[in-house]
Amino acid sequence: MPWLFLAGAIAAEVVATTALKLSAGFTRLVPSAVVVVGYITAFFLMSQSLTRGMGISVAYGVWAAAGIALVSLVGAVFLDERLTWVQIGGIVLVIAGVLALELGARH
Repeated sequence: MPWLFLAGAIAAEVVATTALKLSAGFTRLVPSAVVVVGYITAFFLMSQSLTRGMGISVAYGVWAAAGIALVSLVGAVFLDERLTWVQIGGIVLVIAGVLALELGARH
């Protein structure tokens, strides 16, 4: 069950971060409201995954890695931002680091 809360936290964070780009420095009302609600939701759901027994290093690592990867994909696909091979390699390394945290937590 904590993984469902974490997945929701990740989704809310990705939506909020995308809206942050669209808010134009908090000058546009609707995207700005989405930012605030999205981050509040993300932190609430993250707290629920921690309350239900997920370790903080694993939860935060997965949240950060998934957020980086998904926001990068959203930027590339929907916001016309380019990803270089070096950036893609960095994302892969972040994900590999999170996997190492997860595998290390299971021994």
